[in-house]
Amino acid sequence: MKIALGCIFAFAFTFLSSEISIAQTILETETISDLNKTPNYVFGVKDEDGLKSALSVYDTFIENGVNIENFEIVVKGPVVRTMVEGSALEKYFDKYNGKVRVSICNIALKRLGVSQEQLFSGLDVVETYTIRILQLQALGYNSISY
Repeated sequence: MKIALGCIFAFAFTFLSSEISIAQTILETETISDLNKTPNYVFGVKDEDGLKSALSVYDTFIENGVNIENFEIVVKGPVVRTMVEGSALEKYFDKYNGKVRVSICNIALKRLGVSQEQLFSGLDVVETYTIRILQLQALGYNSISY
């Protein structure tokens, strides 16, 4: 019985430890130093997973002391439908409001039948996804698309 109980505790500890280590990413000093050379970031996303991944990168940067001057996520595609007042995504985004700029493609709004008035607060509408990404790249932003 003691062996079985010990195995259960060992398994539980191993499982919980791996869950904790997955949730945090520790960046190497050199990586942080390199990232601090250009502290402006833009992420292009088209779905909720991409949006949450970009916000996770923001969290990782903050947790590791990466200098961020500007962090913007430009959104197009189906996720736009879920970025409306009263949605679960609105509550999720509360933590980032005022820290991360989220820009919504106006063309996506029109194609998906979402009005600017329906969007939750803290979101900006831009002309197009592509032009906004190119504009920020021209300004020297590091960019990636999910």
